[in-house]
Amino acid sequence: MPRKFVVPLALAALVSCRNYDLQARLTDQRGLIPPDQFARYGREQAEEMAVAREFGAALKRSSADTAAAANQAIAYARRLPDMADVRADPDGYRLTLRFKSGWRSMVTPIEDGKQSH
Repeated sequence: MPRKFVVPLALAALVSCRNYDLQARLTDQRGLIPPDQFARYGREQAEEMAVAREFGAALKRSSADTAAAANQAIAYARRLPDMADVRADPDGYRLTLRFKSGWRSMVTPIEDGKQSH
């Protein structure tokens, strides 16, 4: 293959490499109901936002270890009165919450700086 084709092809391949840091895309809150407004919908929604904020705060404290941040958020969630079960997917930056009423929801970290306690 002629050299004049190899260099542009190599540059095109290098430029097209995808960034695999998924946190920004998975935790983006744009287009969603603001957390404070969603928390006013009911007790379970308020607990859901508290867990999401705790997950965000734990992730900010230990940004390199998403599993540790998820475990801290799970420990917080299990102390809530309406929580029945919590499952983690730290690689996907989400927790699945099951409430005693049977309602299930999924939360991603919210890093708005507000305390959940």
